[in-house]
Amino acid sequence: MIAPWSTARPAPLAAGREDADDAMAMAAGTTVDHLTETYRAHYRSLLGLAALLLDDTASCEDVVQEAFIRVHSARKRVRDPEKTLAYLRQTVVNLSRSALRRRILGLKLLSKPMPDMASAEEGAYDQLERDQLIKAMKGLQRRQREVLVLRYFADMTEAQVAETLGISLGSVKAYGSRGIAALRVAMEAPA
Repeated sequence: MIAPWSTARPAPLAAGREDADDAMAMAAGTTVDHLTETYRAHYRSLLGLAALLLDDTASCEDVVQEAFIRVHSARKRVRDPEKTLAYLRQTVVNLSRSALRRRILGLKLLSKPMPDMASAEEGAYDQLERDQLIKAMKGLQRRQREVLVLRYFADMTEAQVAETLGISLGSVKAYGSRGIAALRVAMEAPA
């Protein structure tokens, strides 16, 4: 194992010098070499830890690598180099929990189908009916078609339709009534 700091020290100048060196080394945190060596030596066990919490290998590998990156960037806070592995393990656990929370949240946010949503067969049947309705609408007189479209598809009142088309309210009612009757006949006729 690579020592986290140099073991070769100059002779102490005073009795308390060695204690000061130890304190400085501890304050500096773990070294990159020590962290890298710890990561390499315990990679498989860290991967196994992530595998106990997550379900796929790719996520486990991502979590373990992310743990190394995070501990590497915060290595100055790892005052005791002997605790480097503990920091890595705890980071793996925390990142695994976060990954699971993101998955659960993603599942909750997925759009759920509406309970009254049509099946594929019903959707196809509805499309056929729409096509038949469009064909029947094209067969109406121009004024009948305009009145029905404005009244039922644009959701206008009869008075608004009369104003839009510049015709009387009675004409709107007459064109609408005749148009609906013609549509009924066209929709009931065999295709």
